[in-house]
This record gives sequence, C-alpha cells and structure tokens, in this order.
Amino acid sequence: MKFRDSLGTALRSLTANKLRSGLTMLGMVIGVASVIGLMSIGRGAETMITSTFEDLGSNVVWVQPHNPDAPGFAGMSPEFAVQSLTMDDVEALADIPSVVGIAPTNQNFAELVAGNESFAAMVNGSTSALQQISNYTLAYGQFITDRNVAKRDTVVVLGDNAAKELFGSASPLGERVKIKGKRFTVIGVLEPKGGAVMGVNMDDIVIIPITTFQTKLFAQQTASGKDAVESISVQLASAAAIDGAIEDIETVLRKRHHIGLDEKDDFAVVSQEQVLGMLTQITGVFTIFLGAIAGISLLVGGIGIMNIMLVSVTERTREIGIRKALGAKRRDILVQFLLESAVMSLVGSSIGIVCGWVMSRVASGIAIAGTNIPAVVSPDIVVLAISVAILIGIVSGIYPAMRAARLNPIDALHYG
Repeated sequence: MKFRDSLGTALRSLTANKLRSGLTMLGMVIGVASVIGLMSIGRGAETMITSTFEDLGSNVVWVQPHNPDAPGFAGMSPEFAVQSLTMDDVEALADIPSVVGIAPTNQNFAELVAGNESFAAMVNGSTSALQQISNYTLAYGQFITDRNVAKRDTVVVLGDNAAKELFGSASPLGERVKIKGKRFTVIGVLEPKGGAVMGVNMDDIVIIPITTFQTKLFAQQTASGKDAVESISVQLASAAAIDGAIEDIETVLRKRHHIGLDEKDDFAVVSQEQVLGMLTQITGVFTIFLGAIAGISLLVGGIGIMNIMLVSVTERTREIGIRKALGAKRRDILVQFLLESAVMSLVGSSIGIVCGWVMSRVASGIAIAGTNIPAVVSPDIVVLAISVAILIGIVSGIYPAMRAARLNPIDALHYG
C-alpha cells in the first residue's frame, strides 16, 4: 500500500471519531502550549536581566565585601558578608588612572510615606556619580549632588513608580516623604528605566546621599568603626582596561586592608561579564526547569494517545482481519496506525503553538513583582516543543501499531 493511501485511511479513521480524536489531541495541545508559554517566559526573564546589565555599559566593574571563608558568589550571600569597604577605599580607588567614575552604594528596603500614601521601595544611598554610571535620566528636577553628600542632606530622588504611587500625576518636587520616620525633600524624579535586577524593579528605587543613608537610616560599620560601604561601582575608561584595572583595584585594596600575600581577600572585584554569566546560568536553569514541568503534560498527552490507539485496535480487530485477508501486509497495518498517532500529535502540536503564543502574549502583560517580563517566543523553543510532541506521539503509537500488525487474520475475522 502506498504512503498516500495509508495516510488517507488514517485520516478517515480519525475523522470518523471526531470527538474522541479531538479529546486525545487536547493533551498534546496543552503540552505544547505549556512548553512554549513557560519556556518563553523564562527566556524573556533572561533577556530582560541581560539588557538591564548591558545598559550599564561593558566598562563597569563592582567591588563588594566578601567573606573569604564563606561559600558561594561574592555578594550573593548576605548572611556571610563582612563589612570591609569604606569611603576612604572609594577615594583611594578614584585615584587609579583608568577609573573615570566611581559610586559607592548602600541599599535597603524601606517604606516611603507621603500623606495617606505609602510605597515599599529599595532605598539606594550613593553619590552624584551614580547617575552617570547607572545611566539614570531625570524626568525633572535634579540628581543628588556632592554638596548633598557632604552636608548629609535629607533629600531624595524618586524612581518613576515610586513617584506615581506616592503622588499620582502631580509633581512631587519640593514635597516631603518620610523614610523610617525622617522627612526627606523630593528634589528629582527619574525617567522610567524598566527592567529588574534580583527581583527589584529598577523603577521602584529611590536615591539619597550615602552619608545620610549611613548616619540617619541604616548604620553599618566596619570592624575599625568606620561607616561601611556595601558596594562600589567603578566605571573605567574602556572595556579593554578592565583586566588591568581589576589588578590595580586588588593591589590598592589589599594594601589598604593590610592583607598578606598568603591571606585571602576580604573583598571581591566582579566584572559585568562575570555577573551576566552567572545570571544567564541561573535563568537558563530556570527556563529548563519550566520546560521540564511543562513536558510532563506532553508525556501525559502521549499516554492518552497510546490508550486511545489501543482501544482503536480492539474496536477494529475485525477490520484488520479483513484487510489482511485481502492482502494487506504487516507493514501496511503498522504504518497506518503509526500515521494515526503521528497525525494526532502533529495537529495537536500545531494548535498548541498558537495557544502557546497567546499564552506568552498574555503573560507579557502581567506584572510579576511589579515588573512586566516580556515573553520571548523563539524558533528553537517552537521546534523543540513540536519535535518532542511528535516523537512522544510516534513512540506512543508504536506498541498499539505493532499489536495491530501482529494480529492473526483468522482470529481477527472471528472477533466480535
């Protein structure tokens, strides 16, 4: 029997039981849609995080306190962190020839209150250099100045979301907000930046002078009793200067912290490439995990196809006997039933692609932790989902097809 004839027979068999075939394909539809939808969300999260760090430029490195005896990535395990960096370290690093900008930063969550409105924000204590290094653009007003830092002024620059949540469409310039019970004057509002880092929306942050942060809100000190700095962003003249600058930074800090040749550093210097590599690895595992969860529904769909095909073989035993008596070979019967399972998988996968795309579009409009994650439906995800679905469908149809092909025509004709 020709392939075209086998395909026609398979299609007629499937259309003869439309409801049953449709319900069987539903498992594949759900499976493929889940794989495409969830993996697209994971891929979108990866793209968003990567673009957020790339906005900072490729010529920025970060210096963080680090406990040399603690496991894990520097700065990623706060419970193991030591406070070893100070403003004196910042001034020393600023003298390195390849450094064109440097911004110490301390961070902590706090509730901002303005009248009857409140908003939980990430409070960043820093200096005027943060605007250039982090590529912040002002919607109106001004950024914190060196004078604000020197005088420990209680002034604040609001992120776009923070300004809208606290003051709506009204201009907040000159208005007062309370942070931990202390009054701060709003001097500026940032343009929407978008993106998120470690689950923190970049538009939810507020910025105050680091000296005000250290002395009036969240006091942290080093072992020597000086005000501690949690992180130092260092902007270099070019990306090509990174390797040499890292060596210079390590040399300066090791000398300042009196670290011997055989002793471990109490700080870590991290480049953008290292951060992106770590985050890409994390989001990649997250994407695979989502895909594996969604893949379970594909497996369930395959089991459904096998179940229905076994039922079909039992129902059509007499038909199989007649076809064999008329000269049909084992191969013809095997191909017919395999085609039926493959067609159900293919049609179900095609519908699932559309549903998965719709799911990803809907997910893109839902804010997660205050951030909209743009789902990215890439061709490799679609190809992977279809390939796995068809493979599962064919594998699920092999046993029923072999069972049908092995039926004895005489016994089959006596069936029923």
